[in-house]
Amino acid sequence: MLTIEQRRLLLLRLVAGGIFDGSGLLGPPICVVFEGWDASGKGGAIRRLVAPLDPRHVRVASIGAPNENEKRHHFLSRFWPVLPGWGGMAVLDRSWYGRVLVERVEGYASQEQWRRAYEEIKAFERTLTDEGMVMIKFWMHISPDEQLRRFHAREKSVLKRWKLTEEDWRNRHRWADYEQAVNEMVERTDTSFAPWTVVEAEDKRYARVKVLQTVTQRIAHALVEHGLDVPADAIPPDAPRAVVISDESADSDT
Repeated sequence: MLTIEQRRLLLLRLVAGGIFDGSGLLGPPICVVFEGWDASGKGGAIRRLVAPLDPRHVRVASIGAPNENEKRHHFLSRFWPVLPGWGGMAVLDRSWYGRVLVERVEGYASQEQWRRAYEEIKAFERTLTDEGMVMIKFWMHISPDEQLRRFHAREKSVLKRWKLTEEDWRNRHRWADYEQAVNEMVERTDTSFAPWTVVEAEDKRYARVKVLQTVTQRIAHALVEHGLDVPADAIPPDAPRAVVISDESADSDT
């Protein structure tokens, strides 16, 4: 059963795709970017976000380390193929921000490269948003104690043990370095055209609701601004509201 917010998202997605009223008028491209600490709940939030949507109407891309061929090109080049076009929607599990996070901290990018990347990323996002793209960026934030609790929960679960790697434990020991990188990333790439939304993800239900509400609000505003006919019940009020997500335990997808 869909929640009110999930039903809004479904309606908005149909309008953006030009198939709600059969007009064929396409809405702007919608790109939702997720970054966050290991075990911060990105996967669970993405799953709840796309659950009400027809799989043909949204693309979910999990971004890993660049392969050898991709390393031969500018770091932003590999992201063009996963970006949505007009009427489309893409959800990215990690993104080009790896350049100023893991590549910075682990030394995969030189200091000159990652320092230059802030302006390159802003120019990239400005290019996309100037063409009409709706850029929605989330940082999923948890404390070191909560991360440790979730790591231990994964260790004990036969079905989730695969999510926990030696790299996760190693990254945890560099929390301070990553925290510095995160703070600088948010400070230097939070813009009027592509703002960051920091999600307090200690409580999974709260985090998933905040993500869903933020996405519906941003999409609704964009569709109205582009002059599309949006049903009144698909436009959410801007004020935060309490929403109950009726699905499996909030401890799922730890």
